[in-house]
Amino acid sequence: MTNEAPRAVPDLRKDLASLAIDRERPSRGRRRWPLALGLAIALAIVAILGLRARSAFGALPVETVRPSVSAVPVVSAGTPLLSASGYVVPRRKAVVSAKIQGRLSELRVEEGSRVRQGEILARLESGDYAAQVQRAEAAVQRAEADLSEWRRQARLARNLEREQVGSRDQLDAADSKVAMAEAALAQARADLALNQAFFQNTLIRAPFGGVVLKKMAEVGESVAPIPPGVNLSTSSGAIVALADLDTLEVEADVSESNVAKLSAEQPAEVSVEAFPDRRYKAVLRQIIPTADRTKATVQVKVTILDKDQNLRPEMTARVTFVSPQPAAAAPAAPVRSISVPQDTLVSRDGRSFVYEVHEGRAREREVVLGGTWQGRVIVNEGLAGTETLVVRPPAALHDGDAVRVKG
Repeated sequence: MTNEAPRAVPDLRKDLASLAIDRERPSRGRRRWPLALGLAIALAIVAILGLRARSAFGALPVETVRPSVSAVPVVSAGTPLLSASGYVVPRRKAVVSAKIQGRLSELRVEEGSRVRQGEILARLESGDYAAQVQRAEAAVQRAEADLSEWRRQARLARNLEREQVGSRDQLDAADSKVAMAEAALAQARADLALNQAFFQNTLIRAPFGGVVLKKMAEVGESVAPIPPGVNLSTSSGAIVALADLDTLEVEADVSESNVAKLSAEQPAEVSVEAFPDRRYKAVLRQIIPTADRTKATVQVKVTILDKDQNLRPEMTARVTFVSPQPAAAAPAAPVRSISVPQDTLVSRDGRSFVYEVHEGRAREREVVLGGTWQGRVIVNEGLAGTETLVVRPPAALHDGDAVRVKG
């Protein structure tokens, strides 16, 4: 009985201790919640910075330009002086062929395809040229290794000569071998550049932006360089006929007896048989300084100021020259015009678009085009003149993509 009583006392003390309230635990919890909150904020900041860095890393690098806002003079029609018939022709056109002879392995365009300057139109078989490029690259690597070795030998000879162990003649010989190795490396690099140029000649590129008028070769045919000035329809070896439709004008024949009535910048109106109700404002650009003795006519070239997408090359046109507005009359106010470079335009499904850079994103905007003015394309609708536009939009660029302006 005496032994069981002392053991019961410690057990009772343990039970009472388990019922005691730990007053330190709430204070530790209150000290921990600011740390948890700070950790959550830090993680959120890191996540935001990571998303921004990822977005910037994946953005397409682009070049940009702003539209030009200028005043285009309005040509006022006066009294008709004379009329002449002619055809709508592009001022800039070309028959595109290869610089070297070869067999066509790829053709990327069809009639009506719109291309940009420098875009690849076709490819020639280039396996042998690619092998020559690889061989030239290997020769450059060999020449670089030889130069590195001879430079090491020259340093060793210089150290021996400084310590009076080696002779001056050995040092001069090592320096001469370094010079020969440098010359060999320069020759190898020149050979590489030459073979790369030969390989690039197998890529047929567009000399300017325009539209493919005619496809003149098919895959598998042999093509060769053609001389300049050949006929578009009979040229042998040509690949495509290309024309810049933004430079359409009218070539007309004027009777010799009426040429004296014309002067530089003579206003005119142009109509085409396909759209007889449509009148285009025009101005005389050039009078050819020779006559055709068989027809007793002089050819004139007329620039169309408000051309649209309805005009096509080789359409029959009629030009009506009018007298300039009298000097006493009040001049017509110029029209505010927005123009953009040709390289900013993208054509798709018969419509024209530009890409605007807004808050780091590319926004596709449809535009309605007019004529050309001072080498630029006039935009009648779609732009306000304050936008930042992408120049030469990459093929991988789409509406909403992240972009990064170069420079």
